[in-house]
Amino acid sequence: MGCLLGEKPELHTTSTMANTYSISDLAREFDLTTRAIRFYEDMGLLQPERTGAAGRNRVYSARDRTRLRLTLRAKRLGLSLTEAKEIIDLYDSPRDTGVQLRKFLDVLVVHRKQLEEQMADLKANLEEVQDHEDDARALLLKLEKQK
Repeated sequence: MGCLLGEKPELHTTSTMANTYSISDLAREFDLTTRAIRFYEDMGLLQPERTGAAGRNRVYSARDRTRLRLTLRAKRLGLSLTEAKEIIDLYDSPRDTGVQLRKFLDVLVVHRKQLEEQMADLKANLEEVQDHEDDARALLLKLEKQK
């Protein structure tokens, strides 16, 4: 089954040297700052290997790259990083796809309701702006006729 976020996950693959990336590689590819990538790491979304003196160099696997891509896709959908992590983690463990689908559906239902509320607020704001615009035009027309 493909990932609910629209991409087949490579989450179960193990890293090979040919499929590794530096933090700079990922930052360039996804147009992110290295700070943002480190933040995703702190959130538990990415788990690079550490190499070099005192483990200062991060080596990201194809799995990390896929998780980053899915994280960014979830963000574009408006999901929180916590929600994104929960959904992506479901693919990282051998679980029943019904559990994955229920969790994803629950998150989407809540998110859709939030978006609908925001849309209703925006429509109300637009109507108010339109009313003020109409009033201002009418007053301006009245002033111009008095001249």
